[in-house]
Amino acid sequence: MQKIRPCLWFNDNAQQAVEFYLSVFGGEEIDRLYYNSAGPGPEGSVLSITFQIEGQQFIALNGGADVAFNHAMSLLVSCENQTEIDLLWDRLLVNGGRILQCGWVQDQFGVCWQIVPTMLDKMLQDKQRAPAVMSTLLTMNKLNVFQLEQAYKQAK
Repeated sequence: MQKIRPCLWFNDNAQQAVEFYLSVFGGEEIDRLYYNSAGPGPEGSVLSITFQIEGQQFIALNGGADVAFNHAMSLLVSCENQTEIDLLWDRLLVNGGRILQCGWVQDQFGVCWQIVPTMLDKMLQDKQRAPAVMSTLLTMNKLNVFQLEQAYKQAK
């Protein structure tokens, strides 16, 4: 068992969220737990679903209580190229997702995702060039690999 597993709290639509995430990223459902007669949910309804994406396990919990996700917690996805960024960006926006600044998307369930190129860490660690890269990044919604690379190459 994975030692640390993010638990995503949904009001009552964990199953729909898991189905959506597996359609976006691939992966698999691992386990389900159901409410019993002790509640607080209806007996036999889904309490939680453990699922896995790219080797990372998550738990989707039907916790009720109308708790909303916010920007304080996000999931960062490292993408190899612009094609992967475009694909995931478009998939996460379906059915009411929202575009946010700097490579962030909030999906239809309210979960925030950072869709970033893998080479961004390297660029931002370069003390000489990082300011130019960051200035370029701050003008973007969906990140553009070519423009970030240009800013990196042109910086001195």
